[in-house]
Amino acid sequence: MDRAQLLLLGLPIFLLCSDIVNLFTPPPPKPTHQHHHHRQSYQVPKPQPLLQQQPLDFPTQKQSGTGGIGLGSTVNINFCTSCSYRGNAATIKNMLETAFPGIDVVLGNYPPALPKRLLSKVVPVAQFGVIGVIVAGEQIFPRLGYIVPPPWYYSLRANRFGSIASTWLLGNFFQSFLQSSGAFEVYCNGELVFSKLKEQRFPSEIELRDLVGRRLANLRVVDGIGGGFWS
Repeated sequence: MDRAQLLLLGLPIFLLCSDIVNLFTPPPPKPTHQHHHHRQSYQVPKPQPLLQQQPLDFPTQKQSGTGGIGLGSTVNINFCTSCSYRGNAATIKNMLETAFPGIDVVLGNYPPALPKRLLSKVVPVAQFGVIGVIVAGEQIFPRLGYIVPPPWYYSLRANRFGSIASTWLLGNFFQSFLQSSGAFEVYCNGELVFSKLKEQRFPSEIELRDLVGRRLANLRVVDGIGGGFWS
């Protein structure tokens, strides 16, 4: 029997003998009462009561200046909806609502003058009339008493699709021009504070904030005097 076989046979015998020895070995003694008392005598330090902290004084918006005086006030921004001014109006609205908490900002359309509004209603009728003549002029002119259509009809008929497209595009351009007012009018509690029609320019955010702030401050002072605010 070589060494490898002796090792393979002796290792299980050694493990078996170790298990037998451990089986008959008495268990270790339990901890003495003194040691147990020592563990019990150990006290966990009680947490110290927290000192009463003073509340932190964060800056709050006072009712003076531009903060908080917008409550109960209304700003109307009437602008030309067909002039792509909606983005400017939305930006001004967000700025005013942030600068003057509680303020009500209302967006609305500023219509053009009455003659331009009436002409804008005529443009679509003229558009469809010209397109109808281009498409069916040979049946329309005899009914109107024209035996032979006018020369301009043949010019339009020679390039039918180009004439229809030009009529449609020009009509839309004129209609958009007649419906535009170019206005950006800002009212604070019914009083005009900025007019693009008069100034011929857009207001800056800082300028408009100052104008509305002055108006609100003036109204607050007047209301305070009339209501006994300074008493």
